[in-house]
Amino acid sequence: MDDLRFVLIRHGETPWNAAGRWQGHSDPSLSAVGREQAARLAGELTGEPIDAIIASDLRRAFETATILGDAIGLRPECDARLRELDVGRWGGETRDQIRLREPEALGYFDTGSPDARAAEGETRRELAARVHAAVADIAARTSVACIALVVHSGVVRALLPGTQLENGEWKIANFSEIEANASNLDEVRGAGLL
Repeated sequence: MDDLRFVLIRHGETPWNAAGRWQGHSDPSLSAVGREQAARLAGELTGEPIDAIIASDLRRAFETATILGDAIGLRPECDARLRELDVGRWGGETRDQIRLREPEALGYFDTGSPDARAAEGETRRELAARVHAAVADIAARTSVACIALVVHSGVVRALLPGTQLENGEWKIANFSEIEANASNLDEVRGAGLL
């Protein structure tokens, strides 16, 4: 299991990303730019020895995973545990809209505290616990050497604190590197999510 590698992939752009709208568990599709980003990353990953693709069940991640899978001959699986941070009622709103209505709540969230809750949604600590449990479960059940995880920016930061991927970007990490962060959930910090 220590040799297991994950290719962490952030989904392609959506119209909401382009407009600065927070997505969370909302489910917009990829934009034309997002589909181009997914096709580009599929080309970049064609030479990687990916054995399986597992994606968040949110459309933007699964569409990205499907484009990758078509390019490398794999059918992606969905796992709802890999969803983005639930931002509650902030989903679909811009940072300016949230700031106008809830400046104190947004201010606390923006401190990066792992325990700051996004509206009625999740805390970063809850997100990290959920996604680390999912990845540990996936690692325990697999017999393959390399799995592409098509996920969201908050998920990537929860698994590898300090890592910021733009839409359509990817990073390779060993399971042991991800697992080492599971016991350090206080390091799960970050600004607003899109």
